Amino acid sequence: MRFKRFFIDPLEYKETSILPRPAYWLNAFLLVLGVGALGAFMFQNSLYTFEWSGVWGYRQKFIDGFIMTIIISLNALVLSIFLGIFFAYGQGSKIILLRFFSRFYVELIRGTPLLVQILIFFYVFANNLGFDNRYIVGTVILALFAGAYVTEIIRAGLQSVGVEQYESAKSLGFSPFQTYRYILFPQALKRILPPLTGQFASIIKDSSLLSIISISEFTMNAQEVNAYTYSTLESYIPLAIGYLALTYPISLFASRLEKRLKD
Repeated sequence: MRFKRFFIDPLEYKETSILPRPAYWLNAFLLVLGVGALGAFMFQNSLYTFEWSGVWGYRQKFIDGFIMTIIISLNALVLSIFLGIFFAYGQGSKIILLRFFSRFYVELIRGTPLLVQILIFFYVFANNLGFDNRYIVGTVILALFAGAYVTEIIRAGLQSVGVEQYESAKSLGFSPFQTYRYILFPQALKRILPPLTGQFASIIKDSSLLSIISISEFTMNAQEVNAYTYSTLESYIPLAIGYLALTYPISLFASRLEKRLKD
């Protein structure tokens, strides 16, 4: 019973999640200080000797890979949204073939590893169809993979809206398109925003697997620098920081947008 004081009552969660600014910055400082001290202690007692001069000479390669990751991720993100919306609606379509194909696409993509999909799509489908631009093919593969998850997120969000909303729209004479556009999707957006944010962050991290088909994105360039300099941690620590710099603003933006939608 004594441990109950460590848990927040669900009715008080919203109030306790809003901290005064001084308390927020104080706790953030203590967290950074604690994590930094732990990291310093771990590296101090390791036998690894850091040598940053060799990696610094290849800094432009990190920058180029970082920019390429942004370009690929943004294009894949936009394309995955269109795929997600199309197949989410396709699963509820009156056209049976489209409904079955939408379900088959989702189950196939979600049931197989991304690494296998990259190899099969690139070396089998893309080569046989004559597509030799690995950057475009890699972007499409990443979008197809993320699109299956976006499809399920959108479908679940739309189905979570109450049946009375459908009935109200129908009684007002709304067409199916108007019902989705003005009634269902605005309500579903508030519910699908958190999982969509996680999926968009995953797109950025999943882009690292495109190095298997020799796309010069962030991860592959870090691997090449490691091969040139034999500086493993010096190559992969900037890699981790770079991915964190890409994913954290997405989470921050989504949390603020979610708060605005609730107001």
